[in-house]
Order: sequence, then C-alpha cells, then structure tokens
Amino acid sequence: MKPRVVYWNGIPAPYIEERFNAVAARGNLEFEAWFSARREPDRSWELDERRWRFRYRYLPAIAAAGRRLSLPLPLLSGAPPDLLVSLYAGPSYLLGWQLARRRGGRTAFWCEVTFDRWVPRRRWKERLKRHLFPRVDATLGAGEQGRAFAMRYGTPPERALVLPHAIDVEHFATGAPQREAARAELGLRGVTFLYAGRLWWGKGLDCLLDAFGALQRRTEGGVSLLLVGDGPEESRLRQRCRNEGLANVVFAGFQQKPQLPRMYAAADAFVFPTLGDPYGLVLDEAMAASLPVISTSAAGEIGDRVEQGANGFIVPPESSGALAAAMTELARDAELRRRMGEASARAIASHTPERWAADFENVVARILSMPRAGA
Repeated sequence: MKPRVVYWNGIPAPYIEERFNAVAARGNLEFEAWFSARREPDRSWELDERRWRFRYRYLPAIAAAGRRLSLPLPLLSGAPPDLLVSLYAGPSYLLGWQLARRRGGRTAFWCEVTFDRWVPRRRWKERLKRHLFPRVDATLGAGEQGRAFAMRYGTPPERALVLPHAIDVEHFATGAPQREAARAELGLRGVTFLYAGRLWWGKGLDCLLDAFGALQRRTEGGVSLLLVGDGPEESRLRQRCRNEGLANVVFAGFQQKPQLPRMYAAADAFVFPTLGDPYGLVLDEAMAASLPVISTSAAGEIGDRVEQGANGFIVPPESSGALAAAMTELARDAELRRRMGEASARAIASHTPERWAADFENVVARILSMPRAGA
C-alpha cells in the first residue's frame, strides 16, 4: 500500500509545481498538496492549476486577531496521512502538527536557516522552537546549514534530514540563442550584472547600487546592471539612480518563468546582495544559465552552491567594497567569467525536479521507518 503523504506549503510557488508534478509522475506515493492561500499580495507569479498533475486543495481560512488563519480541517475526519510535512512558523501549522500527531500520523517540519537581519530573535519564539523541534518526527532542510539550525533547537541528529532544493535546470539553460536580441531590447551595454528577485531593502539593493557605482568609476568600456523583479522599493531605487546619475541601470520589471531564460542569457554574471535569504533559488537558476555568481554569505546553504573562486565569489553582507571588488574582477576578465559559468552549470546540473522527487520518497521512507518522536 502506498504511503499517504501531505505536503502543506504557504502558497504554490513555481518551483513547487515542478517538484510535485515529478512526485506525481513517479506514482509511488499517495500524495496531496495543501496550500494556505492561492497567492500573496506581494508576489506576482502567474498560476495555472491546469498544469498540475498532483492532487491539491486550498485550505479554508478565518480572520482572527487581524490575521488570516488557515484551518487544516481535513485532519479532523477520515484517515490521517501517514506523514504530514509542513512549515512551522505560524499557528495554523502548529495546529495541523498537533492534530496529525494526536491522530497517529508522522510529522515533519520544513526547516531553513534564518538570519537575524531579516528575522529578529524573540525569546518566546526561541523557547517555542526548543519545545517543538525535539517533538517532531523529522525536520527537512536544503543542506547542512538547515540541518545544523534544526539541531540547535533540539532535533536529534538522526531526525534532522537533508532534502536539497531543485529547479527546472533544462528550462533555465535555454536562453543563450536569445542573448543578443534580449540585450538590444533591454538597452544593455558592456559587461552586464543581473539581479533577480524582490525590490526590497532586505535584498541589499542599496549596497548593490553602491558597488555598481564604484564599478562604473573604475571600469573602462561600460558596464550595465539589470534588475529583474518588482517590490515596494522600486520607485525609491529608481529615484536614487536618477539622483546619483547612475547610468546603465535597467529595471526590467517582474518576469514570469517563460521569460526568465532570456534575462539570464542577456547577462554576464549574477549578483545576489541579500541580507538574509533562507536560500535564494534565483542563484540556482543563474547557475543553470551558466553564469558566474556573486552572493553574500547571508544566503542559506551558500557554501554548498558557490565555491569561492571556482564558480563565483562569496562576500560579506552590506559590504559594498567587497561586492565591488568581486564585480570588478569579473568585469575585467572574460575568460574567468566563461570558466566560472561552466563550473556553475556543472554544479547545478543534477538538481532537477526528478531528483527531488526521488530524494523526497527516500526521506518519506526513512521517517516512516523511525520510531515515533518521543516514543
């Protein structure tokens, strides 16, 4: 009999569709996805459930104390899932965890490292995590950083499991033939650095503009900065570029997944100045597009993805000087960009949705074979 597994995520982000379709295609689990909402107000992804090959449901919700609370009502009737995988940062998920646990199901939390700059520590939250993590059957993280984070709050080592992220590698590698047309359309000149993501203070974009200004002053032949995305800081960042006379900064707006390979192909290097991302899948997308990458150290599992000097550079967050130095080195050396881009593509080649689905099945089997937490 196939294990019945429910994976409860906040919203159906594009990468979720790819992975869950791969799980459904394998057919080894009785799998269902739950979502707390169809979308969030600050996300511009297009959704088309007709492409989904997996069972899913949007959970009902109520408004309480100014918050929207999703209700895991399916856990109140019928047979519980053999395994409920969910987030943990919210009362809805904790209610679901308790219900599944009390009804005899196994539970696992998806757990990624958090950074203080994005998520300030609160004593009550720290105490709550130390209460929860020893009592869940397993935690799942994208790498050793997430695993160590879970263990820090009491998850036993044998229950702190790793499930690496995945992307549609083939899709993001398809943009090369469109490079020149995309560059002409966007008005890009010289060596182009790309950032993709939200236009929001937590992504470190002011530091990026500082670094790009320094790069322009020290580089002959022209350089460009391509910003792909939208967010609450867009108008302020545009005004800053005008006020400071920063030339060749192109705001391309939000791009849906089909258009993203063109954006990556138009660039020569990718830069991720984040102040605290739990992961940052855009780095993996850039690597699939054969780009060298520069990231701050404030991105989860960054050491697993960027080998210093091999496929890119890791710099301290909020250090415009270190960021400018790395950008300058890449801007001045086309052969280095080529070598690093090829190394990026090799490093990410196996991180496919199909591999994720196989890894997920292995994780499920491992959790179900363990004694129950606290047993």
